[in-house]
Amino acid sequence: MSTSDLQPSKLGTKAHWDGVYSRELSNFHDIGDEGEVWFGEDSVEKMVDWTLENVPADPAPHILEVGTGNGNLLFALCEAGYPPEKMSGIDYSMDAVELARAIASSKSTAPADESDADEPSPALPEADKISFSACDFLRDEVALLPGMTFNATDATAVWDLVLDKGTMDAIALAEKDGEGKSPADGYPARIGRVVKPGGFFLITSCNFTEEELKAKFTSTAVGLVFHSRRPWPTFSFGGQTGNVYSTVAFTKP
Repeated sequence: MSTSDLQPSKLGTKAHWDGVYSRELSNFHDIGDEGEVWFGEDSVEKMVDWTLENVPADPAPHILEVGTGNGNLLFALCEAGYPPEKMSGIDYSMDAVELARAIASSKSTAPADESDADEPSPALPEADKISFSACDFLRDEVALLPGMTFNATDATAVWDLVLDKGTMDAIALAEKDGEGKSPADGYPARIGRVVKPGGFFLITSCNFTEEELKAKFTSTAVGLVFHSRRPWPTFSFGGQTGNVYSTVAFTKP
């Protein structure tokens, strides 16, 4: 689907997500509810499994999630053995950042005996080493983690793995400019700037098919090439076959 075919929605506004994460942050403090897992646990499992198969944890990769929300994907990667101090989750909603930080703190201090907890949360002792920060990815430069250095040939291409679980979908629902262009039109090039040579970009989307994602991220301007996919169950309707979600990986040569 072209971004021009998508109509603006509240899901594409910062005000909506600020409201969502303000409520989720309040709920977490009140009852320990970590909030919604965008696209469900299956999407997290698929992305973690792909990462385990394609991105070795040693040497430790630098991992960036764009639109991290409550941080559930990065926590799952941490649980899978990826060093948390090498991970960064960014979001343009400060309440999302505060929620992710609060969850990280609770996981790092969870009791060893889960039965002692009123609201059991999987213990993840080093979760609070994950960096969560506010950043408008389309406008701001992504802050480096301690010890990171700029690539000599491209000062912005420093991340071994960049993740997107629904972020481009939300951006594609933002208001268009006076020429009818969506903010999402500039998103692939921004991704191409931060993936280092030899690095990967892994995206799960509900608004775009695998072929549409390939078309958007493998242009000369972006500099990525198709690497692999993670299959989802298919459905048939009106003689057409499709998927509810698409999980596709790209790499920078």
